[in-house]
Amino acid sequence: MKKGMTTVLAGMLAISLLGACGNSSSDNSANGGSSSGKVEIEFFQNKAEAKTSFDKLVAKFNEANPNIVVKQVNPPDAETLLKTRAAKKDIPDVVGIGATDTFKSLATGSLFEDLSNDPVVKNVQPAYADMLKNYTANSQLNGVPFAANANGVIYNKAMFTEVGAEVPKTWDEFIAVAEKFKAAGKNAFYLTLKDSWTTLPAFNALSSSIVGIDFYTQRHAGSAKFTGTINEVVQKQLQLTEYAQKDIYGKTYNDGNVAFAKGEAAMYLQGVWAIPEIQKANPSIDLGVFVLPATNDPSKNKLVTGVDTLLAISKTTKHKEEAKKFIDFMMQPENVKQYITEQKAFPTITGVTQDDKTVEGLKEAFTAGNLVDFSDHYIPAAMKIDTLLQEFLQKKDVDAFVSKLDTEWDKVADRK
Repeated sequence: MKKGMTTVLAGMLAISLLGACGNSSSDNSANGGSSSGKVEIEFFQNKAEAKTSFDKLVAKFNEANPNIVVKQVNPPDAETLLKTRAAKKDIPDVVGIGATDTFKSLATGSLFEDLSNDPVVKNVQPAYADMLKNYTANSQLNGVPFAANANGVIYNKAMFTEVGAEVPKTWDEFIAVAEKFKAAGKNAFYLTLKDSWTTLPAFNALSSSIVGIDFYTQRHAGSAKFTGTINEVVQKQLQLTEYAQKDIYGKTYNDGNVAFAKGEAAMYLQGVWAIPEIQKANPSIDLGVFVLPATNDPSKNKLVTGVDTLLAISKTTKHKEEAKKFIDFMMQPENVKQYITEQKAFPTITGVTQDDKTVEGLKEAFTAGNLVDFSDHYIPAAMKIDTLLQEFLQKKDVDAFVSKLDTEWDKVADRK
């Protein structure tokens, strides 16, 4: 993240991210359309939990555009599949993806259209556009920020009331709340470490506030090391496992959503994207979200937020005009509002707000501009930081782990 990003973000009361771009893999692309004479657009996106929301918007677009058929593709392990297709020069027409290292590598490879001067970005919050530009060497805008997310602590308000707990503002208060639930014979946290990626929400919240994004910039430049820098981050993440259910390595993200909905723990270290899934399992649950207090200085405890989904257009699509029309449609305020309402996400455009009371606990951070990007977005994907964290939390050796991070980082750097 460039210096000054926090200043740009200050005052923003909501965030969101959506991504899409691509080139149809259908054989019909050769003749410009389907057997029905309609132009087919492949919309490839990586969020399984958002498939239904996207289905509704796609149906709405198709109804309004009878000569175009957008088909959503949402495969398992979507990012890996996308990279495989990219290697074969088979990029979907429109791609919806987060601002991850995968997006960075594809954008750096000049696979997406530059939309910097396109009218569709005129209402995009500059901070989110700048985040995406930071991922490319030439500062191009290779995707339109559609929706943003936030990473914090989801909590069960009824369980907090039951034990007399209040929302913590410091790390010591956070641990004290966890101790209170433990003393009451309840799980403070529900962890789902069978899915390695679920190690990341806590890691990002701790890392981005304690060491900051500048550390990763310095690590890329070779002027900093994980050893001696990130020890506090991983030690604190390890400490949180002491307050969770017993089988933390046997539970998946889906298991966690259902268990948390049933009241099997008071807090859930996840992003706001988990809220709709929890509410599906228990529509009456009373939830809140707060910023994970990584330090004992409240002013340093920042809300982790960033582009959750961006929309990108393949440079090689044979249907650029239709792909562009689809993105223009998606970025219309009423469609952004529909998506962020259903997904508990945040808008990236002006004039749209997230009004759900479940996430009102994050408003203060947005108002103060106390925001920071996801640390893992700055870590090479080839390192597989999530599986390294999963292994560390089992072995519990902090010094060996931080040393391994340096070794793995250097291995990836040497391959470039």
